[in-house]
Amino acid sequence: MGMGTSPLGSSGGGSAPPGNKKKGKAGTGGPVTEEAQICCGCRFPLLVALLQLLLGIAIAGVAFLMVAISSSLLARETPHWAGIILCVVALLGFVLFCITRTPDERATVQFVTKLLYFLFCTIGLVISVLVIAFQCHHYALTNSFVCKEMGEDCACTLDPEDPIARTFTYSGVADCSAIVSTLPMYNLLQIVLNLAQAIVCLVGAFMMWKHRYQVFFAGLQTGSPSAQEWQKV
Repeated sequence: MGMGTSPLGSSGGGSAPPGNKKKGKAGTGGPVTEEAQICCGCRFPLLVALLQLLLGIAIAGVAFLMVAISSSLLARETPHWAGIILCVVALLGFVLFCITRTPDERATVQFVTKLLYFLFCTIGLVISVLVIAFQCHHYALTNSFVCKEMGEDCACTLDPEDPIARTFTYSGVADCSAIVSTLPMYNLLQIVLNLAQAIVCLVGAFMMWKHRYQVFFAGLQTGSPSAQEWQKV
């Protein structure tokens, strides 16, 4: 009788049953699932939204300085609207950063916010490219101007010898050097700022796309059915 109870006693006290080991794996799986709940698309690097905001403010600020030179400048020549739109994109990025992580299938607000941020980043990229194209054109144009003062206005033309050449009149400009020197500098600065903004918007849109379509569960299950651990690829 003593011989029969000895193996049972040793098996009960020496090591844990196999079921307990499985429960231990399931217990250790708890923190892993909590870590897996961190949303890469929501907790994206704050630097992206911060750069969008700073560049948007800089673009709008330079554009308002261009408007101060002459009120005759067109909206495409002073892209303050582009800077304001990109500031809105950055603020949406901050909202997305602050959203609490919940599963995508259950979080309508999170899904809509991520979708809007992706679309706004794409729109911001297109707007930045358009602004670069306009600013390059006006930079080349103002560098070729020959200007003369006419009262409180400044009249500029590409070829003063051509009687039918188009004349660009800038009202409220007492010194034409603001058109032939200061304005091209602002155009060049807008090209640099919008190029940087286009790159940042491209990075933000790529991050949203990568999180949605490249980061997914492959469906490889390890361990027991009670402790489902999925390998993320």
